[in-house]
Amino acid sequence: METEHLTCLGPEIQYYHHGRFSVTGGVLPDAVTAYRTYGDPNNPCIVFPTCYGGRLDSQDYMIGPDKALDPTKYYIVTFALFSNGEAAPYNGPYFPAVSYEDNIRAQYAVLTNKLEVQKVVAAIGFSMGGQQAYYWPVMYPHYVEKFISICGSARTSPHNKCFLEGPKAALVNSKDFDGGHYATSPQLGSAIMATSWAGGTPLDDFLRAEWEGGFVTTWDANDLLTLLNTWQTGDISTVGGVNPNGSDVDTAFANSLEGIKAKGLIMPCKTDLYFPPEDSEIEMSHMKNGSRLAIINSVWGHLAGAEVTLRTMRSSRPKLGSSWRRIDRIE
Repeated sequence: METEHLTCLGPEIQYYHHGRFSVTGGVLPDAVTAYRTYGDPNNPCIVFPTCYGGRLDSQDYMIGPDKALDPTKYYIVTFALFSNGEAAPYNGPYFPAVSYEDNIRAQYAVLTNKLEVQKVVAAIGFSMGGQQAYYWPVMYPHYVEKFISICGSARTSPHNKCFLEGPKAALVNSKDFDGGHYATSPQLGSAIMATSWAGGTPLDDFLRAEWEGGFVTTWDANDLLTLLNTWQTGDISTVGGVNPNGSDVDTAFANSLEGIKAKGLIMPCKTDLYFPPEDSEIEMSHMKNGSRLAIINSVWGHLAGAEVTLRTMRSSRPKLGSSWRRIDRIE
């Protein structure tokens, strides 16, 4: 989900060049991971990747001395997903499919090769960021101590995949998309995509006003499709080819959850239509590692974990109960 962000000057964006980098759909000739760092590198490290429609500056809503992620206590590294627009896109419609696993491998390379981080105390994220948080302890079980998934899941559900087909179809079938070979931004397709997305939330008017403008003026349409594909294919049981043939997928998924050693804090919203709490309850039933489930009791749906909501809620923290305090106390 795209989030409205506070106007502020964050740290400078840095870029790590991987060179040739294999991904699910092929090879990136010069893959680039954009990232920001906050705080002292000697402090415990927290990884905070972006979500769908999220840029690195949109992560600032949770970072600060008076916020959930305190840079005076932690070394916080925010990562941009491939195709989030922070680095130049490759080859338009020919950009290869990229998985969450590909993104996490790239982020791990930055942490170990460039930043020399020996251990991650916690991986945290919202929405697609929350799905990435699940991937970290599966891919690097001895590297990550804890994870926090806010309005995310360990596997994109069939319902969620089906929903995403709606905005996707709205974009690719618009007359100005031209099969991804557009010379100028397909404003009609991007606007229709944004509007169709708004139907999945209780905030239609707000999202139409905010998202249509953002999608049309800020986002490359092919980037949006690459990110959407990453979201649709999310499934921790496919890491490392654990279940490459798709056989007995539920057993493979349960085994992957049972194998997670890092303790997790799973925070779905009661009214989220993308990642409903019932899915989180199923995931929790398979984790035997002392993880906690904290359902956010909010009418904001999926946006309950996003900046626009948290900014509103910060003024009334006493009303939030244990959910907010658990974010603050990730240690």
